[in-house]
Amino acid sequence: MADMFESKLQIIKKGTAIFIALLVLGGSFFVGYTVGYRARPPVDIVNVVSKDPQGNDNVKTVDFTLFWDVWSRIEEKYVDKGNINREKLVFGAISGLVRSLGDPYTEFFPPQETKQFQEDIKGAFGGIGAEIGIRKGILTIISPIKDSPAERAGLKAGDKILKIDDTGTSDLSLTEAVGKIRGEVGTKVRLTIFREENGEKPIEVTVTRDTIKIPIIKTEKKGDVFVIQLYHFTENSGFEFRKAIQEFSASGSKKLILDLRNNPGGFLVMAVDIASWFSGPGDVIARERFGDGSEELYRSSGYRVLEKTPTVILINEGSASASEIVAGALRDLRGIKLIGQKTFGKGSVQELINLEKNSSVKITIAKWLTPNGTEINEKGLEPDVKVEIPKEPEEGKDYTMEKALEVLHGM
Repeated sequence: MADMFESKLQIIKKGTAIFIALLVLGGSFFVGYTVGYRARPPVDIVNVVSKDPQGNDNVKTVDFTLFWDVWSRIEEKYVDKGNINREKLVFGAISGLVRSLGDPYTEFFPPQETKQFQEDIKGAFGGIGAEIGIRKGILTIISPIKDSPAERAGLKAGDKILKIDDTGTSDLSLTEAVGKIRGEVGTKVRLTIFREENGEKPIEVTVTRDTIKIPIIKTEKKGDVFVIQLYHFTENSGFEFRKAIQEFSASGSKKLILDLRNNPGGFLVMAVDIASWFSGPGDVIARERFGDGSEELYRSSGYRVLEKTPTVILINEGSASASEIVAGALRDLRGIKLIGQKTFGKGSVQELINLEKNSSVKITIAKWLTPNGTEINEKGLEPDVKVEIPKEPEEGKDYTMEKALEVLHGM
């Protein structure tokens, strides 16, 4: 009996030891699994599949290990852990991701910037009346709007903006810069400007913000030549251009100058509509080329009224976007001469995508090409007849207009 009891006791002890060992092993596994699970990044390696211009699949491996390593070290070692704003970290990481593309027109907008961008589109702001862009990494005035505070303050196309008040612009995105320049009507903004003609000495220009009204068209007659100056491609510019053509027909003039200087662009549909007065039905006005090499063609409505009219187009560094599309198309299709200075080189298309948490991203999805395939973006259009403007121009003298009249009189 005693032997049997002793035998059962040994079996119980042995079973208990096994159970405890299993429990320890299980606990170790659970702790290790839990720690490992929590420490693991959601994504370590991602295979990105994209199409090349020939339509073939390209598989590229993206390793996120370094990103998560830095994140975990911030969580572990940063001295003010209570001040870590993780949503701000995410927004900052996304902004850096987008900015690394090196494209000033591709931007990520956190909630506040998204709201500002939507207000800007609706025109609910006060400003200085200047179209700005980024050229070779420098914030640059594309063109001041006619009769705007910017023009009255003496700002010019091509001026480089080094500071907005006391903030340097080198690290600002285009949207951030626009946000600092715009503000309440009646307030002032101080811009530090570098202008080529001034050598190495920057100048300060103070501008009083106002509600901006964008003019569309101005017409005038210079001898036997009719001039149509188009300031902007707004939603009403097609209607206004039609009225200008009626004035041209009634004027008895036989030759035409289309002045696109300091015209920063606008609606593509208006560019196609205006180019249609000079071209036949179905003529390609612009080519939109996407990342996979595919293209969408924008064709003329073929109004043809001005197809045989002797015409020249005036351009300068303030001619951008839709202006460049029209100028490039009419040179390719009609051989119309471009007179003046090289254009700005804004030939890309952006799409705004709404994201979670009231944020958004604006992505460059395509580039503009002229009918003959000339790429506009960052290159601009070279004039056929280049006009050099003196550093100290004679007051009231329009050198480019004078050259245009000379060229037209010889046609």
